[in-house]
Amino acid sequence: MHTAQTEKKVYTPEEYLEFEVNSEERHEYINGEIVLMTGGTPNHNQITGNFYAELNFALKRQPYRVFITDQRLWIPRKRIHTYPDVMVVQGELQLEEGRRDTITNPLMIAEVLSKSTRSYDKDDKFAAYRSIPTFQEYLLIDQYEMHVERYFKSDQNSWTFSEYDEANGTRSLKSISCQFTLADIYDKVDFESA
Repeated sequence: MHTAQTEKKVYTPEEYLEFEVNSEERHEYINGEIVLMTGGTPNHNQITGNFYAELNFALKRQPYRVFITDQRLWIPRKRIHTYPDVMVVQGELQLEEGRRDTITNPLMIAEVLSKSTRSYDKDDKFAAYRSIPTFQEYLLIDQYEMHVERYFKSDQNSWTFSEYDEANGTRSLKSISCQFTLADIYDKVDFESA
Protein backbone atom coordinates (compact mmCIF):
# COMPACT_ATOMS: atom_id res chain seq x y z
CA MET A 1 0.00 0.00 0.00
CA HIS A 2 1.35 3.41 -0.99
CA THR A 3 0.50 6.48 1.06
CA ALA A 4 0.82 9.91 -0.51
CA GLN A 5 2.65 12.37 1.69
CA THR A 6 1.92 16.04 1.52
CA GLU A 7 5.09 18.07 1.77
CA LYS A 8 4.73 21.42 3.43
CA LYS A 9 6.49 24.16 1.50
CA VAL A 10 9.21 25.94 3.44
CA TYR A 11 9.53 29.63 2.56
CA THR A 12 12.52 31.89 3.00
CA PRO A 13 11.98 35.19 4.83
CA GLU A 14 12.47 36.95 1.48
CA GLU A 15 9.74 34.85 -0.18
CA TYR A 16 7.42 35.59 2.73
CA LEU A 17 8.04 39.35 2.54
CA GLU A 18 7.41 39.42 -1.21
CA PHE A 19 4.18 37.45 -0.66
CA GLU A 20 3.11 39.60 2.30
CA VAL A 21 3.66 42.96 0.62
CA ASN A 22 1.32 41.89 -2.20
CA SER A 23 -1.30 40.23 0.02
CA GLU A 24 -4.59 41.80 1.09
CA GLU A 25 -4.50 39.73 4.29
CA ARG A 26 -1.88 39.69 7.03
CA HIS A 27 0.28 36.63 7.68
CA GLU A 28 2.90 35.69 10.24
CA TYR A 29 6.10 33.98 9.20
CA ILE A 30 7.22 31.29 11.65
CA ASN A 31 10.52 29.63 10.75
CA GLY A 32 9.64 28.88 7.13
CA GLU A 33 5.87 28.62 7.44
CA ILE A 34 3.39 31.33 6.38
CA VAL A 35 0.38 31.48 8.71
CA LEU A 36 -2.79 33.49 8.03
CA MET A 37 -3.70 35.84 10.88
CA THR A 38 -7.36 35.70 11.83
CA GLY A 39 -9.46 38.83 12.10
CA GLY A 40 -10.11 40.37 15.49
CA THR A 41 -13.40 40.82 17.32
CA PRO A 42 -14.84 44.25 18.16
CA ASN A 43 -13.69 43.77 21.79
CA HIS A 44 -10.16 42.85 20.66
CA ASN A 45 -10.06 45.95 18.48
CA GLN A 46 -11.49 48.21 21.22
CA ILE A 47 -8.97 47.02 23.85
CA THR A 48 -6.04 47.33 21.43
CA GLY A 49 -7.12 50.84 20.43
CA ASN A 50 -7.70 51.94 24.03
CA PHE A 51 -4.28 50.74 25.17
CA TYR A 52 -2.53 52.26 22.15
CA ALA A 53 -4.27 55.61 22.81
CA GLU A 54 -3.22 55.56 26.51
CA LEU A 55 0.42 54.89 25.59
CA ASN A 56 0.54 57.30 22.67
CA PHE A 57 -0.85 60.13 24.80
CA ALA A 58 1.41 59.37 27.81
CA LEU A 59 4.53 59.24 25.63
CA LYS A 60 3.96 62.23 23.36
CA ARG A 61 7.04 64.42 22.86
CA GLN A 62 9.21 61.74 24.49
CA PRO A 63 11.78 59.52 22.74
CA TYR A 64 9.33 56.63 22.20
CA ARG A 65 7.27 55.43 19.25
CA VAL A 66 4.04 53.48 19.77
CA PHE A 67 2.80 51.08 17.07
CA ILE A 68 -0.49 49.24 16.67
CA THR A 69 -1.46 46.00 14.88
CA ASP A 70 -0.12 46.56 11.35
CA GLN A 71 3.54 47.17 12.18
CA ARG A 72 5.64 44.12 11.32
CA LEU A 73 8.33 42.89 13.73
CA TRP A 74 11.27 40.62 12.76
CA ILE A 75 12.70 38.29 15.41
CA PRO A 76 15.92 37.04 13.77
CA ARG A 77 16.96 34.44 16.37
CA LYS A 78 13.64 32.61 15.96
CA ARG A 79 13.09 33.46 12.26
CA ILE A 80 9.67 34.98 12.94
CA HIS A 81 7.87 37.91 11.33
CA THR A 82 4.82 38.91 13.35
CA TYR A 83 2.44 41.78 14.05
CA PRO A 84 2.11 42.51 17.79
CA ASP A 85 -1.11 44.22 18.87
CA VAL A 86 0.78 47.13 20.48
CA MET A 87 4.50 47.77 20.79
CA VAL A 88 6.72 50.59 21.97
CA VAL A 89 10.19 51.38 20.63
CA GLN A 90 12.59 53.60 22.55
CA GLY A 91 14.83 55.94 20.57
CA GLU A 92 15.69 55.29 16.94
CA LEU A 93 13.94 52.56 15.00
CA GLN A 94 16.13 49.62 14.08
CA LEU A 95 14.92 48.05 10.86
CA GLU A 96 15.40 44.60 9.41
CA GLU A 97 18.33 44.72 7.00
CA GLY A 98 17.19 45.80 3.56
CA ARG A 99 13.66 46.72 4.77
CA ARG A 100 11.93 49.99 5.60
CA ASP A 101 8.73 48.43 6.95
CA THR A 102 9.90 45.90 9.56
CA ILE A 103 11.30 46.86 12.97
CA THR A 104 13.54 44.80 15.24
CA ASN A 105 13.87 46.71 18.54
CA PRO A 106 10.69 46.79 20.66
CA LEU A 107 11.00 47.76 24.32
CA MET A 108 7.46 46.76 25.33
CA ILE A 109 4.83 44.57 23.63
CA ALA A 110 1.17 44.00 24.49
CA GLU A 111 -1.00 41.23 23.07
CA VAL A 112 -4.78 41.06 23.45
CA LEU A 113 -5.58 37.41 24.03
CA SER A 114 -8.11 35.48 22.00
CA LYS A 115 -9.19 31.88 22.51
CA SER A 116 -7.26 30.77 19.41
CA THR A 117 -3.98 32.57 20.24
CA ARG A 118 -3.92 32.51 24.07
CA SER A 119 -1.51 29.56 24.46
CA TYR A 120 0.77 30.68 21.63
CA ASP A 121 0.95 34.27 22.97
CA LYS A 122 1.78 33.07 26.50
CA ASP A 123 4.33 30.41 25.56
CA ASP A 124 6.07 30.23 22.16
CA LYS A 125 5.52 33.85 21.18
CA PHE A 126 6.71 35.13 24.56
CA ALA A 127 9.80 32.91 24.25
CA ALA A 128 10.49 34.40 20.81
CA TYR A 129 10.03 37.95 22.11
CA ARG A 130 12.49 37.24 24.95
CA SER A 131 15.20 36.58 22.35
CA ILE A 132 15.07 40.29 21.36
CA PRO A 133 17.84 42.18 23.26
CA THR A 134 15.82 45.42 23.67
CA PHE A 135 12.62 43.69 24.89
CA GLN A 136 11.85 44.51 28.57
CA GLU A 137 8.11 44.22 29.24
CA TYR A 138 5.16 42.09 28.07
CA LEU A 139 1.46 42.61 28.73
CA LEU A 140 -1.19 39.97 28.04
CA ILE A 141 -4.64 41.57 28.04
CA ASP A 142 -7.67 39.27 28.27
CA GLN A 143 -10.58 40.23 26.01
CA TYR A 144 -13.20 38.07 27.79
CA GLU A 145 -12.80 39.43 31.32
CA MET A 146 -11.03 42.34 32.99
CA HIS A 147 -7.62 40.76 33.54
CA VAL A 148 -4.05 41.77 32.61
CA GLU A 149 -0.86 39.78 33.13
CA ARG A 150 2.45 41.63 33.06
CA TYR A 151 6.00 40.34 32.76
CA PHE A 152 8.97 42.64 33.33
CA LYS A 153 12.61 41.73 32.79
CA SER A 154 14.18 42.15 36.22
CA ASP A 155 17.68 41.05 35.19
CA GLN A 156 19.47 39.13 32.43
CA ASN A 157 17.55 35.85 32.76
CA SER A 158 14.71 36.69 35.17
CA TRP A 159 11.20 37.99 34.56
CA THR A 160 8.87 39.30 37.27
CA PHE A 161 5.18 38.42 36.94
CA SER A 162 2.20 40.52 38.09
CA GLU A 163 -1.51 40.29 37.37
CA TYR A 164 -4.34 42.77 37.73
CA ASP A 165 -8.12 42.58 37.69
CA GLU A 166 -9.21 45.63 39.72
CA ALA A 167 -10.93 48.16 37.44
CA ASN A 168 -9.85 51.40 39.10
CA GLY A 169 -6.45 50.58 40.57
CA THR A 170 -3.73 52.65 38.91
CA ARG A 171 -0.99 50.51 37.36
CA SER A 172 2.44 51.61 36.16
CA LEU A 173 4.58 50.12 33.47
CA LYS A 174 8.19 49.45 34.41
CA SER A 175 9.90 49.96 31.05
CA ILE A 176 8.31 53.37 30.36
CA SER A 177 6.77 56.14 32.42
CA CYS A 178 3.08 55.40 31.93
CA GLN A 179 0.16 54.78 34.27
CA PHE A 180 -3.20 53.28 33.37
CA THR A 181 -6.31 51.75 34.88
CA LEU A 182 -8.05 48.64 33.64
CA ALA A 183 -11.24 50.73 33.44
CA ASP A 184 -9.51 52.85 30.76
CA ILE A 185 -8.17 49.85 28.83
CA TYR A 186 -11.57 48.15 28.88
CA ASP A 187 -13.61 51.31 28.16
CA LYS A 188 -16.60 50.47 25.87
CA VAL A 189 -15.80 46.72 25.95
CA ASP A 190 -18.96 44.59 26.04
CA PHE A 191 -18.14 41.33 27.82
CA GLU A 192 -21.70 40.09 27.21
CA SER A 193 -21.09 40.03 23.44
CA ALA A 194 -17.95 37.91 23.89
